Amino acid sequence: MADASKKKKAKRTVASGQVHVQATFNNTIISFTDGNGNALTASSAGACGFRGSKKGTAYAAQVAAERAGTAAKQQYGLSKADVFINGIGLGRDAAVRALVTLDIQVENIKDITGVPHGGVRPKKARRV
Repeated sequence: MADASKKKKAKRTVASGQVHVQATFNNTIISFTDGNGNALTASSAGACGFRGSKKGTAYAAQVAAERAGTAAKQQYGLSKADVFINGIGLGRDAAVRALVTLDIQVENIKDITGVPHGGVRPKKARRV
């Protein structure tokens, strides 16, 4: 057992992947995945040190995207990405703009925000 040498894990390179941006009013979460959707790196406004109402700002989303993007570039060599945006928060555009500044080529942007169909259940009839 003392002679057992640990093998170094092969460094995986992912040239093109996906970026999932979840932008709510309270926080923005950015996840970098490979082509199949397996997570590579992730970051959020809260993980970058923003607290309270500052987490929902566009600047916080920009900082989170830069942090996750630099990690994805350094560890996996990510250079191209498809962007999937979910939510209606302030960090939608800021996160995508931050990717462009990191020289990550954005191939296409898709909005996957859920759209209500049928609406909510109506209030029951009032009895007087």
